[in-house]
Amino acid sequence: MDLIHTVYEPAGPGPHPAIIAMHGWGASALDLIGLAPYIADGKFMVICPQGPIEVEIGPTRGYGWFPIRMGGPPDRDAITSASLEAERFVDSAVERYPINRRRLVVLGFSQGGFMAYTLAIKNPTRYAALVALSTWFPPDLKDAAADRAALERLPTMVQHGRADEMIEIARARASIETLRELRMAVVYREYDCGHEISAAGLDDLSEFLKSKVLSPTITA
Repeated sequence: MDLIHTVYEPAGPGPHPAIIAMHGWGASALDLIGLAPYIADGKFMVICPQGPIEVEIGPTRGYGWFPIRMGGPPDRDAITSASLEAERFVDSAVERYPINRRRLVVLGFSQGGFMAYTLAIKNPTRYAALVALSTWFPPDLKDAAADRAALERLPTMVQHGRADEMIEIARARASIETLRELRMAVVYREYDCGHEISAAGLDDLSEFLKSKVLSPTITA
């Protein structure tokens, strides 16, 4: 597997329901793994890949998925390269680890949420759910949504803090409008917090995953 990653594995032989959890700009593979025991009572295997780009943050280093251009257009080639690398990582993960492929969730925080959107929109049949935390939906990604019927069946949770200074709440609300145009089944929650995952958000995420992935309602 090309990307450094951390893994939380539940008790038992598996195959396990699993979450591919992608961190935000300047963080690392260690950033989200600490949440694993608390998501749905620790019943999911959680795999956290590390972005391939090194980011200097004062005396330390973090990581990202693609370069950020402050005030400029995004680097589309870099985003395409990052999404392909992430897709290859998922391919390798489902081969290496005891994952229940029918219960595979893609989740991302901040820039990682952008990546989660990209993976799910391009290949919605691969995932049992999509979770986008404190992030935004890139408008041009709508054109990449080829399998609209599969997207309509993809349970999606979006969470955002009303006091987020990194990614304004207006961008999350605009993202929701785009997802609704795609007729996706979105559960949207706002919280009185900043650019972070709140305790209330973690509780809502757990309930969402329990109902939509662990014990989904089967409809004809």
